[in-house]
Amino acid sequence: MVTTIESAEEDAVGHQGHEECALLEVEGLSTYFFTRDGVVRAVDDVSFSVRAGETLAVVGESGCGKSVTSLSIMGLLQTPPARIVSGHIKLQGRDLLDLPEAEMRKVRGNEISMIFQEPMTSLNPVLTIGRQIGETLVLHEGLSEKEAESRAVDLLRLVNIPEAERRVREYPHQLSGGMRQRVMIAMALACKPKLLVADEPTTALDVTIQAQILELMSDLKQKTGSAIIFITHDLGVVAEMAERVVVMYAGKKVEEAPVVDLFERPRHPYTEGLLASVLKLGSSSGEGEERRLNEIPGTVPSLKDEIVGCPFAPRCSYATDYCRANAPVLEEKAPEHFAACFHSDQLVEQEGRE
Repeated sequence: MVTTIESAEEDAVGHQGHEECALLEVEGLSTYFFTRDGVVRAVDDVSFSVRAGETLAVVGESGCGKSVTSLSIMGLLQTPPARIVSGHIKLQGRDLLDLPEAEMRKVRGNEISMIFQEPMTSLNPVLTIGRQIGETLVLHEGLSEKEAESRAVDLLRLVNIPEAERRVREYPHQLSGGMRQRVMIAMALACKPKLLVADEPTTALDVTIQAQILELMSDLKQKTGSAIIFITHDLGVVAEMAERVVVMYAGKKVEEAPVVDLFERPRHPYTEGLLASVLKLGSSSGEGEERRLNEIPGTVPSLKDEIVGCPFAPRCSYATDYCRANAPVLEEKAPEHFAACFHSDQLVEQEGRE
């Protein structure tokens, strides 16, 4: 998907009217996996908040901790090997980590819903679409099976699935990939949740269908007022969908900013590298000349090993011996713009010279 910063600016305008109080607050979240090979620090001291009605994007390379963060919020990690070792996850002031599983089931699918990455593996192949959507309504709203099926038809219409009365009696394998993802969105919206967690919901789709799903989610957000945590590695999607962005690297949050500010003035070298690796229209230097995309050298460090200093230092062109020996803390470098980097000012100065 090719987007421009102008589209991100248009999306950011609507954020000004949002309530300042947080709907969801994640504070100092650390989620580790205790394996035979050692402790994997998948999420390490991550904090962020989501306001009512806004879209927060969480971005980073595969293995940075994005999906583990979302599954921690939903309480869907298998224990063992996973364990939340510290932190708080507060939904309107109530700490979800203090809730017993029976209470968490009442929250999950009702107040917070999740749209998964691959609908074919998330939908039950032996149950009809209507049955799967209706289960949530029967459980949380006490509807009869007939009432739940009728509501399922309405939900399929809401997500623009044609012939909803017929589709509700079909099975997942009878639908296309785009249709199945729309069913997943319908299931997530069934109980009108306050918060949607979308874990790379368009990754398995082709570009045309991806654009349709993103447009659908934007429209539904306006209709339902739900806040969205949008997890992705696609910065084009971020510019299209988000109002604020959290950048994660090696299990940690390394930058957070409003989307326009992040695209125009990244203050962490990792974010700068991600933005530089995106294909832009008119980026070739001459007619017929091909331009190689920028890439971030090196690899993500192992999360099983203790990381000394800045985790990005081995891949960073700005890194010094001080960076390799000391871990930077997240600091506010500009209004509402936070970064964990000793060289943020140097980064901005260099961009100003270019």
